[in-house]
Amino acid sequence: MKKILIAFMMTTGILCAGLVDGISLVVNDEPITLYDIDQKMLESNLSKKDAVSLLIDELLYEQELRKYNIEVDIFDINNYIEKIAARNKMDLYQFKSIIKQKYKDFARYENKIKKDISRQKLIFKVLRGNLKKPTDTELQIYYDNNLKRFSNAAKFHVVQYVTKNKRALLAIKKTPMANFQEVKKTNVVFEQSLLQAKIKYLLNSTDERDFSPIFTANSNFVMLYVSKKEDVAVTKFEDVKDNILQILYDENQKRYLQDFFEKLKLSADIKAVR
Repeated sequence: MKKILIAFMMTTGILCAGLVDGISLVVNDEPITLYDIDQKMLESNLSKKDAVSLLIDELLYEQELRKYNIEVDIFDINNYIEKIAARNKMDLYQFKSIIKQKYKDFARYENKIKKDISRQKLIFKVLRGNLKKPTDTELQIYYDNNLKRFSNAAKFHVVQYVTKNKRALLAIKKTPMANFQEVKKTNVVFEQSLLQAKIKYLLNSTDERDFSPIFTANSNFVMLYVSKKEDVAVTKFEDVKDNILQILYDENQKRYLQDFFEKLKLSADIKAVR
């Protein structure tokens, strides 16, 4: 009887495993399993229909990367991050220290950069002159509609928190009224013209009545609360024209790639198995 029961349990387990790992779809001869769909629904909080659609998009994307022999290595990623840091007048170490405050897992940011580079390389392969350069009129329209994005304050009224204990700053960020004896709290007025590039970037990218990311200075953890920005002025169009050009290029590239994959999906050999 025990042998029969064990055999039944083993058979049931195998059947369940087969069901979980069973193939749901085949896209150009590559499978998407029921397990893939369940995982995507869980990690992205999507309906089954949306999860299936996203998995098809991702598989088609991977197939195109292989088709064009597109690869991204750590040197590509570091070079990309260095360029972003340089545009913000920071070195790689300074910029990474800020990004690590925004992403709990820095590997997630690197993975995002890897996807961006892969997308750019793929776009370069498939565009072949199909993407037009934004006109000066389009650049000006974007500038006029996004003046806040190109605004900088001459002075920042901030509350500066300094401590050896990072956890204390994280607690204050969640509960601003919390007090810790180990945290030194000081009201400070910073003049933008006298600030280091790292602090400029932090303050300009932090909204009023909000906390900056935590950073290190003089062997301490530091966090800034921006209470007020004074004498806010908009950077001249000519000074940000190149940045706007890159922004519009990126947006146009994303739209083009989206259209490209919609057409690719229509021509793909997609078979529903179960």
